[in-house]
Amino acid sequence: ADAMLEKIISEKWLTARGVAGLWPCVREGDDVTVHDPSRANGSSGEVRLPFLRQQVKKSRQRPNMCLADFVSPEGDWIGGFAVGIHGIDPHVERFQKDKDDYSDILLKALADRFAEAFAERLHQHVRTDLWGYAPDEQFTNEALIKEQYRGIRPAPGYPACPDHSLKPILFDLLHAQKNVGLELTESFAMYPTAAVSGFYFAHPESAYFGVARVGEDQLEDYAARRGVDRATAERWLRPNLD
Repeated sequence: ADAMLEKIISEKWLTARGVAGLWPCVREGDDVTVHDPSRANGSSGEVRLPFLRQQVKKSRQRPNMCLADFVSPEGDWIGGFAVGIHGIDPHVERFQKDKDDYSDILLKALADRFAEAFAERLHQHVRTDLWGYAPDEQFTNEALIKEQYRGIRPAPGYPACPDHSLKPILFDLLHAQKNVGLELTESFAMYPTAAVSGFYFAHPESAYFGVARVGEDQLEDYAARRGVDRATAERWLRPNLD
């Protein structure tokens, strides 16, 4: 792995590209309404992000959480990001042509790690400079890995935000394809595949959690908030309905 890493760096095989954005917003129930002044499609400039709430039995001291809880109804900010590692394809094609499965797998794994590392570094830049809510933050690499900093960056399709279909909204806000060449497939997979995207929340009590099972009542409510029929919402949230 070290030998390939040195070659990737010395021969400049890969290029990291990323974009981050911040937008004013307000919480409305379990939705976050984002004001995006850059939108030029004749709309109001408002983008609605519907989130899901946990529906599990807890003690009164442990509320069921929703990402919208970390946004103020009086006015706040939300962020987003998308990063990707470009340039892998010709090298993967060469390894596959040579039937070099080991190098093929290793390069893809390293590209994934580069994407995760870039996402971590960009989040740090957002906290200390771009958003600047933690300008004096100083953490060791070990502390960063343990996520001891303030703020979270949940990704669509992951436990706190299980709906992959929010990615097009995020990519539209970021102009991700134009700015950094990131694209989405029909199934909301990212290309290049070594890529990470998500939202930024800065609330001091923001934390990761899993939505887990979604009940029939919330499914109906979410479909209405998302502006889709029930069947579409079921398809998007299938893992959380079983």
